[in-house]
Amino acid sequence: MKQFMAMLKKNENEHPPPTKLLNLAGQLCQELQSSSPSLEKLVEAMMECKNKRYFLTNIHVVRACVSIHIHKGQHDAACRLVEYCKAEEKEELVQLWHEIHYRRVMEKHQTHVLTPLQKFRCRKRNPPPISLCPEGLKNRNYSEEVRQHLYRFAAEVTANPDKKQREGLARAVNLQPTQVYNWFANYRRRQKS
Repeated sequence: MKQFMAMLKKNENEHPPPTKLLNLAGQLCQELQSSSPSLEKLVEAMMECKNKRYFLTNIHVVRACVSIHIHKGQHDAACRLVEYCKAEEKEELVQLWHEIHYRRVMEKHQTHVLTPLQKFRCRKRNPPPISLCPEGLKNRNYSEEVRQHLYRFAAEVTANPDKKQREGLARAVNLQPTQVYNWFANYRRRQKS
């Protein structure tokens, strides 16, 4: 830690900072506990230097900064950091984005865990920004053509197909048999209500 602080001070006007310094920052962020005072000092030092944007290319540094913001209840700052950092690991950034929002909901409801449904609703209400998902969020709905095929089968044949029928349908509409099974289970549930 002392070595890092000394290197940081020595190289504060270097653009970009030496790779060794950036790697050491990531390593320290990975090793220190998420809410330890040492991590807080480390993050503060990096965020106060002129080169902070270079440090924010390292996913471990980004994660450490986010955990410090969450620890201080600064959820908006954590979101901005995730949105504008230059780390390459987009999937991990999306995960961090969701974590921030889960924490916000947990604090609001004064709980330590969220149910899968609460997490789902939280993700729906707070989709990650385009900068993290340039190709957009995965659409979990099937195409109109696939749905029509399944609806027709449910209306004309049965709403409760057996294994063989599900496998045939799966091949016909290019889905997995479990997807067909779940679609019909959901279809029957919707019919009841």
